[in-house]
Amino acid sequence: MRIMLMAGLAVLAACAPVPAEQSAPVGPNSTMADNAAAECRALGGVVERRGRLQAELCVRPFADAGKTCTDGDQCAGDCVTETAHQDGAPVTGQCQADDRPFGCFAKVENGRATGGICID
Repeated sequence: MRIMLMAGLAVLAACAPVPAEQSAPVGPNSTMADNAAAECRALGGVVERRGRLQAELCVRPFADAGKTCTDGDQCAGDCVTETAHQDGAPVTGQCQADDRPFGCFAKVENGRATGGICID
């Protein structure tokens, strides 16, 4: 009974409205609001269509993009590698180019690659 109550509450919480200024564009070919696009550009970003849904997102480049690294603490973003390293061997990565949430990569932490992931 308690599990059913918790599940019901979780479903209701998922239906709660999100204020427009906090919501990200969703759906195929979603377009970012003009004020959000202007704010993106003011922060040094560019509005680009990304991901499977091709929604407009603010993409901000990192100044240290491509710098060799062995840990995310050495980068403005994350230290990543696109090569799978599952044996725990030492690995060198690169500071990510921008804050885009898409692609295939593994984060590099303490000179070792974490599990790889692909996000689209």
